[in-house]
Amino acid sequence: MKTNPAALGFRVKSGWAVWILVDGSIQSPHLCNSGVIDLSDPRRPETRQPYHAAMGKLETSASKLKRRRQSVRRATERSFFDLLKRCGDDGYTVHRAGVVIGSVIDPNSIVNPHIRAHALEGELFRTTLKAALESRGIRCSICRERDAYARASKSLRRSLGQIKRALADLGDSVDGPRRADQKLAALAAWMSL
Repeated sequence: MKTNPAALGFRVKSGWAVWILVDGSIQSPHLCNSGVIDLSDPRRPETRQPYHAAMGKLETSASKLKRRRQSVRRATERSFFDLLKRCGDDGYTVHRAGVVIGSVIDPNSIVNPHIRAHALEGELFRTTLKAALESRGIRCSICRERDAYARASKSLRRSLGQIKRALADLGDSVDGPRRADQKLAALAAWMSL
């Protein structure tokens, strides 16, 4: 069976990620499918925010953190494997992906324990998804949300207005939400074609 080359785009959140599958070319992208994958274990709610001990508190138990990080890795690998299988069953082969994240700040540079917990979680979910992609031979690029449109404008050689119109047109081809997260994931996939 012949498969079509495609690219995945992700917008990583705490414990989950929006994904978009795009095929075609940079000049003429086509949105194939979209959805959400778990980056945490839905049966273990503490893995959605693994570095939080309680509201406003940083988890300091090494054994709890180790178990939670392992659970996050297993959940991400399982979700990503299922997503790749779905893409393959639909006739697509993924070789590239783009991941949009909120921040790349070093968590150790943050004094406030609650904010540090969020930064540690962002780092964990980003690196875990990237590792899952790369373990399957998928080249991956990371982009901060605030840089995404400027980077796309340069990479795709289009104005900001052209990019926004193209993303709106892409969204018309599938059912489901078309919020900022979906647009950013689509943009990441488009730049990865």
